[in-house]
Amino acid sequence: MSLLYHLRLLADYNQWMNDKLYHAAATLPADELNAERGAFFGSLQGTLNHLLVADTVWLKRFAAHPAGFATLAPLAGTPMPQQLDQPLYPDFAAMHARRAELDAIISALLAEVSEDDLAQPLTYHNMKGVAAQRLFGSVLLHVFNHQTHHRGQATTLLSQAGVDVGVTDLLPRIPDQLAQL
Repeated sequence: MSLLYHLRLLADYNQWMNDKLYHAAATLPADELNAERGAFFGSLQGTLNHLLVADTVWLKRFAAHPAGFATLAPLAGTPMPQQLDQPLYPDFAAMHARRAELDAIISALLAEVSEDDLAQPLTYHNMKGVAAQRLFGSVLLHVFNHQTHHRGQATTLLSQAGVDVGVTDLLPRIPDQLAQL
């Protein structure tokens, strides 16, 4: 199977897991969402905010890809975050709405991307202004891996707060070949 197939699977998993996380987190009061829990970004809300920041940064970088992906046009007016912990939205409901928007953009982007696009280099600058150039397909893999890393932290924070997220494995999103016979 192709890299593109797997990236589309990861986009589906990403959207599914983010939806599960936000619905589970919505059961907590604001003080629990913002309670310092010793995570990289402090609280559950801080962790979820970091993922919004990172995804916004990467999607805006992806807009510079030579293919000029039309799906990224809605982000043109979105300011580039300046810090990885920069609060983007004043409340959890606004964060949840933006998460759903970004996940829809990510899924639409993966529907637009071709195998040839994945092999193209992406030139960008990191948060410190250092230039880099990496294969677009590999950077997409990094983005999904980064999301999984921090979602693992978020599920732990939810568990510590007494909230069960349920199944978090990728396996349920992989089509069952026997079911297709």
